[in-house]
Amino acid sequence: MIHFHRFQLDNGLKVLVHEDHTVPMAVLNILYDVGAKDENPNQTGFAHLFEHLMFGGSINIPSYDEPLQRVGGENNAFTNNDITNYYIQLPSVNIETAFWLESDRMLSLAFSEKSLETQRSVVIEEFKQRYLNQPYGDVWLKLRPLAYTTHSYQWATIGKEVSHIENAKMDDVKAFFYKHYTPSNAIMVVAGDVNLDQVKALSEKWFGNIPSGNKYQRDIPQEPIQTEKRSLTTSANVPNDSIYKAFHIHNRSSKEYYIADIISDILSRGESSRLYQELVKTKKIFSEVNAYITGDIDPGLFILEGKPSKGISLEEADEALWSVVNEIKANKIEQRELQKIFNKLESSTVFGEMNLLNKAMNMAYFELLGDADMINTEMERYRSVSPEDISNYASEVFTPTNCSTLFYKSNKS
Repeated sequence: MIHFHRFQLDNGLKVLVHEDHTVPMAVLNILYDVGAKDENPNQTGFAHLFEHLMFGGSINIPSYDEPLQRVGGENNAFTNNDITNYYIQLPSVNIETAFWLESDRMLSLAFSEKSLETQRSVVIEEFKQRYLNQPYGDVWLKLRPLAYTTHSYQWATIGKEVSHIENAKMDDVKAFFYKHYTPSNAIMVVAGDVNLDQVKALSEKWFGNIPSGNKYQRDIPQEPIQTEKRSLTTSANVPNDSIYKAFHIHNRSSKEYYIADIISDILSRGESSRLYQELVKTKKIFSEVNAYITGDIDPGLFILEGKPSKGISLEEADEALWSVVNEIKANKIEQRELQKIFNKLESSTVFGEMNLLNKAMNMAYFELLGDADMINTEMERYRSVSPEDISNYASEVFTPTNCSTLFYKSNKS
């Protein structure tokens, strides 16, 4: 059981405090309720660009890393389609340095043309290296717009195309910041060797006077139910052919999310999983094959992907994937196999909660979903899934009309 306290500043900043006095360390984690899904379709990649810009100097602190390094701290951040998350880890005796740094860049970035140009160049280079010039790097640039026709999940976090970042103007950047990076759009978790009164005092001191801003109200068009199968064939100078199948599933807060996650584990978690045993080890149709869910807050995707073995066509590989998922649809999973999945999930959950940073990030995320206490009841929701739930939901999800398939051919074949 993870215990915590919750309070809110007058400007709307939500603060959660988890006391853990086992080691003299602390974490300050700030989750901003903004991701790639909140971007203008003609100005994508901005949430990710801001992940970089937020380290380029704030209004009163020209260098973010230097004062943090002096007190033995480290920091990082990540962006996805739903959220942007920043964190600092440091000795708890120096926790006020984290409040000082994070509050200043929430107040305002420096917004220098030099910083914008530097970070824009970094992001453009990342786009080219990781997505355009790396084998299979453009898969999500092709698969997302194939699976999504309406919702803004149709583009990857990096953005639709390089030109959107190349053309980012200072006025556009400022507008995005003041719309999303506000106290009323943030959740702060302070965890570790701290106490509630101390965190309350530091929160008021450093964040209390920051203007709340207007709470951003989303109006994202929802994806209509897919009613026809979709496919796209592409080719590139990659080592092997590959196949990617995307099926629409329910949102992160639904019971169906947990069912889908368990199905992905049945199919692909470890060498005893069904895809590995049948298609890699026994039939040798694939050299590697995986199943996973995207885990998005809004309705996401269940992904099957794999690289066929030499001499196996993409069409044969596709049929083989269908044969395995159809087996789950047709025959109820045995309780013994399901229990094995529960045990693995519980083990990974327990090990994850031993890490202070993991706890802080998960608390912030669950608070965004509705209640940070969900961190304590997550396993209950997994364990509530029955064999009947699995076969029923598999029958609903794994249908040709709910599927978008990317056939990725190698020019070397």
